[in-house]
Amino acid sequence: MAWGNMMSYFSLPNFRAIFQGRVRQVGMQTHTIKSHGAKIARDHLHDWLILLLLVVIEVILFAMHPFYRFVGKDMMTDLKYPLKGNTVPVWTVPLYAVLLPVAVFLLVYMRRKDVYDLHHSILGLLFSVLITAVITDAIKNALGWPRPDFFWRCFPDGKELFDRWGNVICHGKGSDVKEGHKSFPSGHTSWSFAGLGFLSLYLSGKIKAFDRKGHVAKLCIVFLPLLAASLVAISRVDDYWHHWQDVFAGGLLGLIVAAFCYAQFFPPPYNDDGWGPYAYFQALEESRANTNAGQSMNALDSQPMNALVVSQQRRQNGDDLAPLEELESGRM
Repeated sequence: MAWGNMMSYFSLPNFRAIFQGRVRQVGMQTHTIKSHGAKIARDHLHDWLILLLLVVIEVILFAMHPFYRFVGKDMMTDLKYPLKGNTVPVWTVPLYAVLLPVAVFLLVYMRRKDVYDLHHSILGLLFSVLITAVITDAIKNALGWPRPDFFWRCFPDGKELFDRWGNVICHGKGSDVKEGHKSFPSGHTSWSFAGLGFLSLYLSGKIKAFDRKGHVAKLCIVFLPLLAASLVAISRVDDYWHHWQDVFAGGLLGLIVAAFCYAQFFPPPYNDDGWGPYAYFQALEESRANTNAGQSMNALDSQPMNALVVSQQRRQNGDDLAPLEELESGRM
């Protein structure tokens, strides 16, 4: 019986209720790209310029040489893991950490027609990923911590060579040695938790995962992106590209930045209004205020007209006392 209830929860009608029904309760208005997109873009122009600046900073940090930390012979004991390829290639990280969440945001927009939600979710996601990337690569370059496979990057032929102070003299490929000094923290992991962590927060708000109604099955949707990010982190340890401390710190960094960026645009997922961005509710309040003001003005404008119509009707009905009453009331 419990399994049947869970399956019914994941049915198509229920998903439609998740992504559509809850918004109807507050009288949702449509804010499309065509009607409000240009205004939102103008209002957040400086944010997009800062994003471009972050991209430039990230490119510079990625191209920089890291600090070549002292690596002695005694340290090599923990750095002789085999040199392997990536289970999760670098080029796939933007696909699942950025493009996949954006695809979910677009799907929600197609159902709700709320450009505030679309714009702020994309903006928040990009800030989450780029801020995490800048912090990650800045720490990588400043620390220069060697990877677990550093020995084979430094000495591909297995022949060790050290200077008089006991530091390594690498004769491996320059790019391999450079990459070998970028262990802490894990970039794959921090990117994954920054992007998929943001997506997890977004989904938890949209499906009202914390509405105190006891639908634990909703958590399966919330935890799915986090599970994917965790598997990426584990693959970095399995490939001997990172120590466990690297992936732990990278995951924590990505989650913290994602939470801060999400909080800039959306209420907490446990909030009653957690399904929508702050900007939507502000626009809704402004629309209601303008509507109420317009109704009040119409009511005031209609009062003199109603009085004139009543007076004319009374004259037409032969009410001879009407002029006297108007004179006594001061209207004539």
